[in-house]
This record gives sequence, structure tokens and C-alpha cells, in this order.
Amino acid sequence: MMPHSILLTGATGFVGGAILKRLHNEKVHAVSAVVRKESQLKAQDVPTLRIGSFDGETQWMGDLAKFDVIIHSAARVHVMNDAESDPLAAFRNVNVAGTMNLARQAAACGVRRFIFISSIKVNGEGTTPGTFYTGDDAPAPADPYGISKMEAEQGLRQLSTETGMEVVIIRPVLVYGPGVKANFLSMMRWLDKGIPLPFGAIHNNRSLVALDNLVDLVVTCIDHPAAANQTFLVSDGEDLSTTELLTKMAKALKKPARLVPVPSWVLQCGAAMLGKKALSQRLCGSLQVDITKTRTLLGWTPPVSVEEALAATALHFREHQ
Repeated sequence: MMPHSILLTGATGFVGGAILKRLHNEKVHAVSAVVRKESQLKAQDVPTLRIGSFDGETQWMGDLAKFDVIIHSAARVHVMNDAESDPLAAFRNVNVAGTMNLARQAAACGVRRFIFISSIKVNGEGTTPGTFYTGDDAPAPADPYGISKMEAEQGLRQLSTETGMEVVIIRPVLVYGPGVKANFLSMMRWLDKGIPLPFGAIHNNRSLVALDNLVDLVVTCIDHPAAANQTFLVSDGEDLSTTELLTKMAKALKKPARLVPVPSWVLQCGAAMLGKKALSQRLCGSLQVDITKTRTLLGWTPPVSVEEALAATALHFREHQ
């Protein structure tokens, strides 16, 4: 592996922070992190590039010439209850305009490769039994976040064609690991408290990806020649039902899994009545991805098992409660 000079955006986030930690600890590549405040990451002794805001107006030019790879993990992330009056415009401002502004200036400065952390939401919201998303499927995003990620992907591919800058697109499924937030954290809290949960009879299949597995793929794509101008889906390679996930997570937490076998159709009806249809889709619906292309083209295998990743997630949870 040749050493590269890398600029990482989103370095204070869940995924970006893990990428930064891996690159900084390995000391193979020279990595700098984009920050908005001087105090961010100061204690980690990481070179930083400070910007005032991240959007279509950010001026990068003079600072990008010293990098040959950009890993772009910064984004306006998906939220369940968005308070914006025009969510799509808000997502486009950061995820499309901000991304394309950075990428255009990077190409003008001679950056060789641009790695974009996208989302499985570009593919859609779910799969039917026996079907899998692939990186070559026609996009079918269903919400403003997914639409913004799709538009950014399209813009990056066009820019690559025009300039020759290599673009690598990675679409993760749900990412979990030490420090995970949102619904996954809520699930761990329920299990830790021993609360009976009505999820004992859900027979769906969902692909997940451990944070360490996602980071490993990103690092692989830094200089793998076959990664250039490709789109990769990433998962642990082991799909789980919601019932199986809760059972495994309870075991990792060393807690009993008190799961009541309520039929999934009952849960879905109840969620629809409460205006929680999107949440019920995540709990009861299937979303599976095929990572054959990622495995074969890159010779990549997820290095961490589901059990190992859940154990690390549980340990961090217990240490920070």
C-alpha cells in the first residue's frame, strides 16, 4: 500500500470519526480532518482544515492541492422527524451542492480519487423476500435524504467523466458499532432495562454493517485500482431478522431477551394508526443487499463478525451508561 495524503470530511461524526481513528493509528497515510471549530479534534493531534460552513459556497481551492485522496463522509443525515419546512432543499444544500462544490474544486486541484459515503437509501427503502439490492440497480430513493444522495452520486459520476478524477461510491446499510445512536441505541436501552418487547415473531431479513467493516472497506478503496469509478454496497454478509438481532444483542449485553411473539402484521397496523409507518418498516420489513461485487472486484471480506461487532457495541454501551 502506497502512502497517500488524505483529506477527510465528517471527521467528528460516527462514521468519519472511526475512519479518522483507523487512519491516524495505522500511520500509513497522512490524514487531515475538516473541522468547523479550532477546538474540534485538537486533543487527537490530527492536522485540521477549518471551514466556516459546508455548502455550495465553501472556498477550498488553495487547501486541496496537497491532497491526492478525499474521503467525503460529511452529510446532512437522515432524521425521522425533520423540522425543516422544505427538507429536500435542506438536504440538497449540503449533500448535493456542498458535495459537488468540494468535488469540483478537488478535481481542479488535481485530487486523484474522491471517495463518497452515500447510502443504501439511493436503492430504496426495502426489498421483497428473495430479492437483493445491488450497486448496479436503477436508483429508487423514496425520501429527501435518499434523493439528495442519488443526485450527488449522479453529479460525481458526470464530474469524473469530464475531469478524469476517480470517484468511488460506497452505499452502507444501517451502520452499528461502539457509540451508535438513534434507534439502535434505543434498542439497547430497552434490552438493558429488561423491558418486554413485542418483537418475538418477526421473520424479516435485514442487512447491517458493523462500523469496523465499513471503515475497512473505505480504507481498501483508498488505493485499490479496481475501485475506481465503481459503486459498492457494503454489509456484514450475514442478514438477520429483527427478532434474531434483538436476541443476539441481548446476549452481548448479558441480558435476557424478553421478546413477546406478536405477529408482524399486528405491529404494522398499530404503527400505521400511530403515524409510525416508517419505523414499522424498519422493524418488520426486509432490506437485503448483495455484496458479491464488493467481494469479488476488491477481494474484500468483512473482517469482523456480527457477534464480535455486537460484543464491542455492548461493551461501549455498558462503559458509557
